[in-house]
Amino acid sequence: MTLVKMKEILKHAKANHYGVGAFSVANMEMVMGAIRAAEELRSPLILQIAEVRLKHFPLHLFGPVMVAAAKEATVPVAVHFDHGLTEEKILEALEIGFSSIMYDGSHHPLEKNIAETKKMAAIAREFGATVEAEVGQVGGSEDGSVDLEVLITSTEEAKRFASETGIDALAIAIGNAHGMYKGEPKLRMDRLEEIDREVDIPLVLHGGSGISETDFRTCIHHGIRKINIATSTFNHFVHMVNEEAPFKDYFTYHGSVIEAAAENVKRHMHMFQSVGRVKGDKVYV
Repeated sequence: MTLVKMKEILKHAKANHYGVGAFSVANMEMVMGAIRAAEELRSPLILQIAEVRLKHFPLHLFGPVMVAAAKEATVPVAVHFDHGLTEEKILEALEIGFSSIMYDGSHHPLEKNIAETKKMAAIAREFGATVEAEVGQVGGSEDGSVDLEVLITSTEEAKRFASETGIDALAIAIGNAHGMYKGEPKLRMDRLEEIDREVDIPLVLHGGSGISETDFRTCIHHGIRKINIATSTFNHFVHMVNEEAPFKDYFTYHGSVIEAAAENVKRHMHMFQSVGRVKGDKVYV
C-alpha cells in the first residue's frame, strides 16, 4: 500500500463521499502516531508539513523521515508539502520523494496566482506528483505569525482557476482560518455548495482545528475531500504531555507523544468517515 499519490486518495474519497485528514507533523513521534492511527482504523492518510515550519524542522532532515514512514505503512499514505511558497523548497520536497505539493499563491492577484500555479504545477508533473493550490484567502497563517483576513472564494474565480491551472485539488476560503478559532466558526456553506457545483475536482478545507463534527460532515457532503489538521494535534500533544509530566525518562515521554498524536488523528478520522476504507491487501474498499 505504501506511499501513494494524493490524487489517488482524493479520487477514492470523492467517489465514496468521505473526507481524508491531512495531518501536519512536527517530529518522528508524530509521524509514528499518525501512521499507527491510520493502520489501526484502516484509513488512508495524508502526512504534511508547511514551508513556514521549516525553520523548526529542516526539510532535508525531516522530509526523508516522512517519506520512509509512508513507504513502510500498511495503508495508503500521501506525503504532502503544504503551503509551498518558493520554487526552491517545492523542488526540494519533490526530489526527496513527496507525492504531493501545494503551491500557495493566494496572496497574489488572480492573474499572477494562475500564472505562478501553472509554473509550479508543471514542475510537479515532472515528478508525477499531485498538485493543490488555493484561490481566495484562508484566514490567519500556518505558523500564527500573520493575522490574514479571510477573503471568501468567488465561485467564478474558483471555476476559472481550476480550469486554467489544471490542478488536482483546490483549497478554498469559506470563513475558515488557520490556528484555533477565537469564536464559533461561521462557514459559508452556501458558497461551498456553489463552488462544488461548478468545480469538478476535490475541494480542500484548511484550518480544520476547532470546526464542529456537524460542520465537517456538511463540508464533506458538499465536496470537501481533504481536511487540514495542525493546531489541534499540537495542542492535544502539549496538554497530554503536561498532564503526565514530570517524566522519569525520555522513552516514556517518547511514547506519550506518539499516543497523543494517534489519539487526535483517530478522533478526526472518525469525524471524516475515513475509517475502514482500507481492507486486507486491497488499497481501498
